[in-house]
Amino acid sequence: MRREIPLLITAIAGVVFVVQYFIPHSPFNHLDGWFSDWFSIVQACAIVLGSLNLLMISSQKIARKKEGWGYAVVIIVSFFLITIIGFAGGEEFRDVGTGFDWLYNYTYVPLSSTMYAILAFFVASASYRAFRARNAEATLLLLAAFFVMLGRVPIGDLLTMWMPEGFRMSNLATWIMDFPQTAGQRAIMIGIALGLVSTSLRVILGIERSHLGGE
Repeated sequence: MRREIPLLITAIAGVVFVVQYFIPHSPFNHLDGWFSDWFSIVQACAIVLGSLNLLMISSQKIARKKEGWGYAVVIIVSFFLITIIGFAGGEEFRDVGTGFDWLYNYTYVPLSSTMYAILAFFVASASYRAFRARNAEATLLLLAAFFVMLGRVPIGDLLTMWMPEGFRMSNLATWIMDFPQTAGQRAIMIGIALGLVSTSLRVILGIERSHLGGE
């Protein structure tokens, strides 16, 4: 029963969402709201469990002096600091000027910006490896990326200013983004949608059971 009950809940929830989408009449049109409320409750419980799990793993790392245990100390201190300040602020903890707002704007936001700035170097490195002209497909990708990047900066139009209006580098970049790129993106989205539908059906019918932690 430990596996059958979760499978039954998954099947019922999946069928309900499918039915309420195609039959928007009472009582089916109310099922989405009811299930959304339950999802919010489960999500809140999951956040609590995730927080406790984070604290437990970080505490074990500190106790065993594993590699990088200093970062675990920062995690625990930051977790309790932001939690205490948030609860101390009451219902207005997100208002401008509160301690929580100060920590968010002057600690979390700069750290997030720093992380994304570092990611730029990894993106540049990955682009260099991906755009190497090893075959015809990679060469086509390299040329498309070159023309798009050149068309997005003023020097692109300066190099092609002798050409008629509508045939300059910026126009070529716009054409690549509007037609070949859009066509490829839609093909990928159709493939993703088909894969999502097939996987959802496998989960609803109980064929796919990886979400239960089994084989």
